[in-house]
Amino acid sequence: MEKINVGVLGATGMVGQRYIKLLENHPWFKVTYVAASPRSAGKLYKDAVANRWLIGADIPADVAELTVQDANDPKPALGKCRFVFSALEMSKDEIKALEAAYAEEGIPVVSNASANRWTEDVPMLIPEINSAHLDVIAEQKKHHNWDKGFIAVKPNCSLQTYMMPVYALQQAGYPVKRMVVTTLQATSGAGYPGVPSFDMIDNIVPYIGGEEEKTEKECLKILGKVSGGKIENAAGPLVSATCTRVPVIDGHTASVNLEFDLPEDKKPSLEQIIKVWEDFKSVPQEMNLPSAPAQPIVYRYEENRPQPRRDRETGKGMACVIGRLRKCSVFDVKFVALSHNTKRGAALGGILNAELLKAKGFFD
Repeated sequence: MEKINVGVLGATGMVGQRYIKLLENHPWFKVTYVAASPRSAGKLYKDAVANRWLIGADIPADVAELTVQDANDPKPALGKCRFVFSALEMSKDEIKALEAAYAEEGIPVVSNASANRWTEDVPMLIPEINSAHLDVIAEQKKHHNWDKGFIAVKPNCSLQTYMMPVYALQQAGYPVKRMVVTTLQATSGAGYPGVPSFDMIDNIVPYIGGEEEKTEKECLKILGKVSGGKIENAAGPLVSATCTRVPVIDGHTASVNLEFDLPEDKKPSLEQIIKVWEDFKSVPQEMNLPSAPAQPIVYRYEENRPQPRRDRETGKGMACVIGRLRKCSVFDVKFVALSHNTKRGAALGGILNAELLKAKGFFD
């Protein structure tokens, strides 16, 4: 198979670097274009990230010699790449305008940024959950009079820790009424240089700006449906979130308490819940997408798992790892969930979105 040429916007930042490292030797995609802020433009990529390359020992050789372009101008990308991954670090308004400018030029945008997550005709994808939301792209292109260009985004990293197990239960006929979620989020989620070491060593920070609102609301769009050319949010579940930063490098953990929207005699047993999770597979597994985990939900039976250091790389860093399922004295059940925030929750999740789009013919 001839590889598709792709670009990375925000290529010098932490998420941009992760994209470049993860795309090294990808079977479908090849990085041929990198763009970043004007201060990096004109430099070779290896020089632009000198002394601040964070992902492994070496920069991929074929990207190291690329000249960094100014991400604010989409025109140099024409003819250099079929689509771009957006890892831009700017204000939301600036990102929204710039992603639209690339789409206007006929360059699809697969975004890691939050700017377009609430745009009604932009799908916010977790491919195992809402691949059907790709249907809204036709209306998006029609609305903007775009030919080949469009925008698709991924959701916030923290809710990907527990959204698949919740969705799997709903699909199995066990609707969730409400949830209380407490996240313990890794420092890499704050980017680089991130949270000062004085704040993280021997400490937990019980606040991450904007994170609780995202955790409580984005799930409703993900679980929604396409109707009338836009995505209608689901009515539930109702979520109450507390989001904290903990001294872990990679791997977001969540403690989840949930209540089913079912009569008492219809609620699943713990054994039934675990079976639902272990049996769960979806579109990425059926299509054998390269970055998809063979088993998207992995249940650990040990009483002290999951743990970030031991479990974050499960399924190539793309699986949701769950443990400690037990009865809850306030709601119905409670459990602990873990996912890799800079793989499933960021760049590799974006790559999986692109693989889904490619497999569905959106880059043809």
